[in-house]
Amino acid sequence: MDALKAFGITFVAAFVLVPLFLAITRMFGLYAVVEERTCRVYTLFGHVVAVLDEPGLQILLFKMGPMCLVINWLGRCDVLDLRLDQEYLRSQPVNSEEGAPMGIGIWYEMYLSDPTAYLFKNTDPRGSLRANVSNTTVRCLSNMKLADMLETRHTMSKTVRDEVSPKSHEWGYKLGSVYIRKVHLRDEGMIRQIEEKVVNRLRQVTSAIRQDGQNQVGLITSTAERQAAVEFAKAAALRPRIVGEALMKIQKDPEVADALFKALETQRALEGEAAITLLPEGHKVLNDMLAAKPK
Repeated sequence: MDALKAFGITFVAAFVLVPLFLAITRMFGLYAVVEERTCRVYTLFGHVVAVLDEPGLQILLFKMGPMCLVINWLGRCDVLDLRLDQEYLRSQPVNSEEGAPMGIGIWYEMYLSDPTAYLFKNTDPRGSLRANVSNTTVRCLSNMKLADMLETRHTMSKTVRDEVSPKSHEWGYKLGSVYIRKVHLRDEGMIRQIEEKVVNRLRQVTSAIRQDGQNQVGLITSTAERQAAVEFAKAAALRPRIVGEALMKIQKDPEVADALFKALETQRALEGEAAITLLPEGHKVLNDMLAAKPK
């Protein structure tokens, strides 16, 4: 029973009395908990009483004195976010020195640097910073050469940041990194013309490459044919000599020569397409043909 009583007393104290006590002390402004990367600005009767930007438990009695007892009833507490934020402005209209209508996409980081100025010096500091970055981009990056606009993005980003930072800090915002992410043409007709020129140039390059390849193939083919013709000519020139030497050796034996020539004549006759009529030996063909002719 003693253990159950101790457990009940501990449970009530831990989950009922302590939270109730802390709620009452917060209601009377005795302390406040500042979260990480946040800031609390306390104002009373139009005056800033305290600015708490250190995370952790803060005793308001030590920060603002007896006014902490009425700050939650008669004053105001603004909780501001101090985390790094970023924004991207798309296609800011500028013109190059050559008169080409260009669009610039600019990305920038920002964070709250002065909570008091953020609350009281500008009703819309984020919108003012956005407008300031946009106007600075258009003013500082117009009339640049098109080649520089497409190549020197780091210099362009530094120019915009140096121009915007002092003014933005007066409104409680401080500009972080600035980067020109995209530079593009805004005129659709000009884009189509550039595409056509690029396509035509690619066709010309492709045709030139194809023609050069054909010329190389033709050169290699002609060289191979010339070398083959030379070798065939050499072979054709050697053939009569080889045949003549063989015939000279055959002519030394008349019987072999006679048999060879008869075999060659027979082979030539068989390979031909002419009709061959075989007649018995000693048969008088003309007499028979004249006798068979009707009178």
